[in-house]
Amino acid sequence: MFKEFAKGLSITFKHLMPGHSTTVEYPKQKLAPSARFRGLHRLVPAHQREKCVACYLCPTVCPAKCITVDAAENERGEKYPRVYTIDLLRCIFCGYCVEACPVEALEMTGTYELANYKRADFEFTKERLLK
Repeated sequence: MFKEFAKGLSITFKHLMPGHSTTVEYPKQKLAPSARFRGLHRLVPAHQREKCVACYLCPTVCPAKCITVDAAENERGEKYPRVYTIDLLRCIFCGYCVEACPVEALEMTGTYELANYKRADFEFTKERLLK
């Protein structure tokens, strides 16, 4: 019994030595998210506008109903989203909107620092999503 206790204690002391830390000093050192991480949304830009064709698949498939799309047509008869907003306070970051998009106009980035002081800052408009 003492042998197992000593072995566990030696493992604990080994992790207390410099160079074996499991924590990160967050503001100074940031962890890189994995490739499959679903962070902040982004509309993919095309030539002079966004790639989105306002097909309404992303708001239809969204379980949290946080996406609002209002379509319009340009002078060439192409549909585009006149209004495209995502309410991040309602979003559950499931990624269904990205999977449903037929033209791959929406993607999820690795941005995970989303804290703000005002509720209005969590409303992402088309202009903010294109940045």
